Amino acid sequence: MDVAVVRSDLIDEQEALDRIMSGISLSDWDLDTASPGWSVADQIAHLAYFDNAAALAIASPDEFQESVQRLLEMYSRGEDAEDAILSPYRAMRPSELLEAWRDGRRNLAEKSRSLSADSRVVWYGPSMGSKSFLTARLMEVWAHGQDILDAIDLKREETDRLHHIAQLGFITRSWSFINRGQEPIDTPVKVILKSPSGETWEFGPQGADESISGPALDFCLVVTQRRNLKDTSLEVFGSAAVEWMKIAQAFAGPATDGPEPR
Repeated sequence: MDVAVVRSDLIDEQEALDRIMSGISLSDWDLDTASPGWSVADQIAHLAYFDNAAALAIASPDEFQESVQRLLEMYSRGEDAEDAILSPYRAMRPSELLEAWRDGRRNLAEKSRSLSADSRVVWYGPSMGSKSFLTARLMEVWAHGQDILDAIDLKREETDRLHHIAQLGFITRSWSFINRGQEPIDTPVKVILKSPSGETWEFGPQGADESISGPALDFCLVVTQRRNLKDTSLEVFGSAAVEWMKIAQAFAGPATDGPEPR
């Protein structure tokens, strides 16, 4: 799958969430989400900020690095960098915030046209290959969209764009341990998932004794820490597979724990 396909799927995922946001009530924007201290509006603000940050990272790596340094300096002074990121958006009405997110998406869509298969993009950790970079953005909009859906008590029609997130969840297995300062478990684990369209997706070695199988949606919810394994239909066989699912984290940043069972 090439960069252009991932970019197109990212735009489609953003537009799908936009349609949901365009149909919710004004009061829904103020609802609390699973992210502590974050409302539905804050979830969109987060996406708007980091879509613009992603566009800046592509177009002007030096300026992006300067913005990262400013955030790090805020952290070192004990200031709330997260609040600084969200504050400008919190002053906006929902219609203004939605348009700000659209502007950020258009900015990213325009800048990402320049990416080729061998491009690398600076980011908050190590630089990323262009495909992985855009896949991570797709994962973010889908996962934060899930937070919004949970808060409003809505469901969406899932698509095979989940393949990007499932693959990202699979390849970040070792990183999930390293991010916690733990030694990765090298026992092979095979992942067999049923896609929303009914296809079967397989990741990992065919001969692995340990496995994870079930709906692709459930796997994506676990690796993005939006659901506890116990609240899914995943079948997990083997101690290494179980340990992975306990700490799976497909997104960058400090190690975090998934939710408790519902």
